[in-house]
Amino acid sequence: MAALADTKHDAIAKLTMHNREHVVLIRPAEGSLVLHTLFYRDELHKANKKDAPKAKFSAKELEMAKSLVSYLTAPFNPSMFSDTYRENVERLIEEKKKGQKITAVKQPRKAPVIDLMEALKRSLKSAAPAKTAEKSARATGKKTAKKHRAA
Repeated sequence: MAALADTKHDAIAKLTMHNREHVVLIRPAEGSLVLHTLFYRDELHKANKKDAPKAKFSAKELEMAKSLVSYLTAPFNPSMFSDTYRENVERLIEEKKKGQKITAVKQPRKAPVIDLMEALKRSLKSAAPAKTAEKSARATGKKTAKKHRAA
């Protein structure tokens, strides 16, 4: 790890996972190693290739997207994510061990298709006014006044 970090190099390796061989990239990051699985050339879809069409957006769309990213930015919390595949397999094993009938997990209903731009605009408009006031106050260097109750 230290050698990779000091030389500013990453490593390429092969490993077996899920009964098949994968090419991986190993890189140093904050005192540990991070492993990324890579795709083989024939696994790449046309959309991932160089000749894929470039995204086209207006300055207004970009500004709205930046505003949404800024509003939704929060510290990463890994406990918010779980391995539902593993949980379902373990549940099936427990049902089988107890002699119960194996049941399928109910799949969530698909959400209706909506106009994404309109949804983003509504989301930004419904943002807490206090948060936007606090951000604009920070930008101008003013402190926001807080109301206090008399005891």
